[in-house]
Amino acid sequence: MFKKIFLFLILICCSVSAQTSYRNLSSENWTFNKHNEAKKYKATIPGTVHTDLFQNQLISDPFFGANEKQLQWIENENWEYETHFTISESELKNQNIDLEFEGLDTYATVFLNGKVVLEADNMFRKWTISTKSHLKRGTNHLKVVFHSAVQKGKEEAKKLPYTLPEKERVFVRKAQYQFGWDWGPRFVTAGIWKKVQLKFWNSAKIEHVKYEQKVLNESVANLDFIFTIHAEKSGKYQIKLGQKPFPFVLKKGQNVVKVPVTIQNPILWWCNGLGVPHQYLFQFELEKNNKRIEQNELKIGLRTIELIQENKEQGKSFYFKLNGKSVFMKGANVVPPDSFLPRVSDSTYFSLVENAKKANMNMLRVWGGGVYFDDAFYEACDANGILVWQDFMFACSMYPGDEKFVENVKQEVIDNVNRLQNHPSIAIWCGNNENDEGWQNWGWQKQFNYSKADSTQIWNDYKKVFHEMIPQTLDSLLPKEKNIYWSSSPSIGWGRKESLLQGDSHYWGVWWGKEPFEIYEKKVGRFMSEYGFQGMPNLETLQKVMKKEDLNFNSEAFKNHQKHPTGYETINEYMERDYVVPKDFEDYAYVSQLLQARGMKTAIEAHRRTKPYCMGTLYWQFNDCWPVTSWSSLDYYGNWKAFHYQAKRSFENILLSFEMNVNRGNKYFVINDGLQNYAGELKAEIRNFNGQLLWNDLTYCKADSKSINIAITYPSIPLDKIDTQNSYLKMEFISDENHWESNFFFEKPKNLKLSKPNIQIKNIDELTIEISSDVLAKDVFLSSENNTFFEDNYFDLLPNEKRIIKLSKAAKEIKVKSLFDIMK
Repeated sequence: MFKKIFLFLILICCSVSAQTSYRNLSSENWTFNKHNEAKKYKATIPGTVHTDLFQNQLISDPFFGANEKQLQWIENENWEYETHFTISESELKNQNIDLEFEGLDTYATVFLNGKVVLEADNMFRKWTISTKSHLKRGTNHLKVVFHSAVQKGKEEAKKLPYTLPEKERVFVRKAQYQFGWDWGPRFVTAGIWKKVQLKFWNSAKIEHVKYEQKVLNESVANLDFIFTIHAEKSGKYQIKLGQKPFPFVLKKGQNVVKVPVTIQNPILWWCNGLGVPHQYLFQFELEKNNKRIEQNELKIGLRTIELIQENKEQGKSFYFKLNGKSVFMKGANVVPPDSFLPRVSDSTYFSLVENAKKANMNMLRVWGGGVYFDDAFYEACDANGILVWQDFMFACSMYPGDEKFVENVKQEVIDNVNRLQNHPSIAIWCGNNENDEGWQNWGWQKQFNYSKADSTQIWNDYKKVFHEMIPQTLDSLLPKEKNIYWSSSPSIGWGRKESLLQGDSHYWGVWWGKEPFEIYEKKVGRFMSEYGFQGMPNLETLQKVMKKEDLNFNSEAFKNHQKHPTGYETINEYMERDYVVPKDFEDYAYVSQLLQARGMKTAIEAHRRTKPYCMGTLYWQFNDCWPVTSWSSLDYYGNWKAFHYQAKRSFENILLSFEMNVNRGNKYFVINDGLQNYAGELKAEIRNFNGQLLWNDLTYCKADSKSINIAITYPSIPLDKIDTQNSYLKMEFISDENHWESNFFFEKPKNLKLSKPNIQIKNIDELTIEISSDVLAKDVFLSSENNTFFEDNYFDLLPNEKRIIKLSKAAKEIKVKSLFDIMK
């Protein structure tokens, strides 16, 4: 039982007569219109022009069918948003009134009572304008004109004597995926995409708070809380911690004040699977003469994190230590959960992180082609013990390096690092996604016919941003224990041998290279931060965005929801290798999910078997921004594909894995990623699909905490005497009251001699079922009309096994499908 510790910081200063207050302008009556058109329509703030057009029935649902193609005109127009709001005499008496835009997308001219008060050019920055001199008592008029980001990008591109990859998008500091990706549509949005408010304050304000860990051990934690305070007047101030005052003389303008905090017998923050992600709550107030000006709270987690890179006999290590313990990272790459970001609620972020935790993950990588997520995402990661690999928002291209662009990015870095750095979940800051690899390996120099001078300039611009400005800015913002920077992911491209010997690796020989799944067992790097394979979503997901008659491979609507140019060709080629290819559309979707899960199981287990050589596996990709066939394990609506269920199994702290090798002997692995030691019996047995025992063996096994993997070689299995098309291997590890098991097949699914299973479902109670079968039922898929979530799904049901499964809600009617139904 952990005891919550609450520490109260009270900040007291003088010359303040009123409490800081806020006016939420998002809830005012806003309208929007196309530039130079008089007709105005109701707008929702936060929002985007696409969602406002849809809500006013001016366009069709952007996600439905092939509507995307008819909506590309929106990105080339300028759009105007405006509202009127009142200011009272008492509000005007405040010394300072700031207009705060949490997010403007992207090129925006802000007018207040007819005067320009802001020219914004970065979606990722917070914009604060001192506006008291522009306000008046009574009605005030606020207008924001959004200029086409596409047109602005094209104007900037023309200024260079050469063409950068991806053309206009790289000049625009906005979410890069909105320009279209091989899993996402092209919707280049505009709008007030985050909250807008007025802040009324007097004498002083706290601009931000951060903390440094000076000492952290079992007996004590010594911290410095660092307040950045803007004072209107110089003079004597004091910070009060509990009842102890700390007097300071502050100058007019910005000041930095340190307050020491000591915690006895500190409780550490741990990631999922290793311990409790404990947090301490600090509440602080800004006061004057015992009157509160401003109050807030901050949760922090006490932990140390290190990136260990040591020269080894085989290359260079790349792994993380948390609180001094080396951790094998298990997780995925996460993309923005919607093409229209204001629709993403806090609950969506909470659900995403909860689904990561349920799948036994301990790390998510926030991919550089999206956005810096809302606070809710990082708060959920803090609370659930999910570490975050945080990219800066650059992906798959080269970017300009002129002074204006670099300074804009610097302010973006400052805003987001200050906002996010207190989260214990943040493990590493990464400059970009695949920019370095693209430059080295994707043939851009030849494709764009760069001269030697062009190439030198482009690479120098790259270094200016990712090797100089960003790391230097991090040095100025972060204490040493929080400052882990990696300039580009991956460090070396997947086609080069060195990519598997050092740094992080994106391996795309499977899918892009059409290599078989088995190549994953040979191509294992130090930290696998990207790899993947596509699978279709469930039929119910596609039915929400296309007509029934469009649910076929030839319809424009269906083709539009596959963004990879050869996506279905690739899926089909791999499916023919491993499965009987179904003719029925719904069955095809089911088998495509099994195919995806099969490939990713092969990869994850190969990565884990080589521990500690490999110390991380983050697959591509976790989620979707719209309903689509993609690499995701969760579809747009949060439904688990077969792959997500498999990831949950493959990411368990104790993993049993089997490596078959006729020449060198079969190996049985017991992999322990937890902190607890286990010892017990390791059983192996082979049975046919009717349950008859054909072979078995038993040995004693120890699986120590954080140990090198246990690999046991049994005597050769007499496969020449066994029908491998009608048998499976079952591994069991039993340690005291703990029990783990895994099943393995000797043949590809298309070669299995499956017989018709008699699957029985028994209701234990409203939310619990028991399922059984007389013979092997492979890849059992359960579904219901009312979208019940099944705690386990897409599983192999062994002969006469009774499996208990929990349900999220009572199911109206449970439908059952197994691989036999496809192969009959």
